[in-house]
Amino acid sequence: MEGTVDTWIDTLPEATASLDIALGPKEEADWTAEREFEQRLAECSPLAFRVALGVIHSHADAEDVAQEALVRAYRHFSRLRDPAHFQAWLVRVTWRLAIDRQRSAVRRERREQAALANEPLPLTVEQTALSREFQDRIERAVDSLPEKLRRVVILAAIEGYDTRETAALLGLPEGTVRSRLHRARQLLAEKLR
Repeated sequence: MEGTVDTWIDTLPEATASLDIALGPKEEADWTAEREFEQRLAECSPLAFRVALGVIHSHADAEDVAQEALVRAYRHFSRLRDPAHFQAWLVRVTWRLAIDRQRSAVRRERREQAALANEPLPLTVEQTALSREFQDRIERAVDSLPEKLRRVVILAAIEGYDTRETAALLGLPEGTVRSRLHRARQLLAEKLR
């Protein structure tokens, strides 16, 4: 619904004016119920807004909750056993909707914080420089390996091929690939200390 609660209430008489025509007994009873609802709504709608505002402390959210409560009141007014208790009933409905809105906001905030906690923090300039420097050191260390070890490291460790695939690509037995990879890792560890 567009606009504020007061705007919505102000437009009810205009919206219902077209219904002022000859009605049958059932329609007349429905029309009387609608008139009664309209009267009670005019009396209680500011209260619904104040209740919602008291719970969630946000004017925009309080208006949304009050409007939702008024829509529910409209839909269920005919089922209300004692229309004299409309105000208390509307307050309870508004209170529950406001509490639900508040709880939903808290859950959403927790999910967002958890998502942020799992994200790595952006690197600082110093961290970026150190990272680039370390990458350069790794590249130099890999380049300094003997050719037969460098090929195994590039295929297995950098490109992600498993031992069997690396062996097939290089035409070597798997045991040879594993031993060369082990030796290459030892040499890289020494060079990167």
